[in-house]
Amino acid sequence: MSTFTPAPAPVRSPDAVNADIRALWQCSGGGLSPEAEETYQRLLVEWATAVHVDMVEAA
Repeated sequence: MSTFTPAPAPVRSPDAVNADIRALWQCSGGGLSPEAEETYQRLLVEWATAVHVDMVEAA
């Protein structure tokens, strides 16, 4: 049985993570290798978590 482990609290802002996502796509030429896809997925999770934390802190 697998258990859900939430991502650790981000130490970077959503803007910083978004900049990394944009740079990854820019360097990829429009297509991601399997390794770059893994990085992209990790960055998406980090970005979504950072956005959520920002929303909770703003509330």
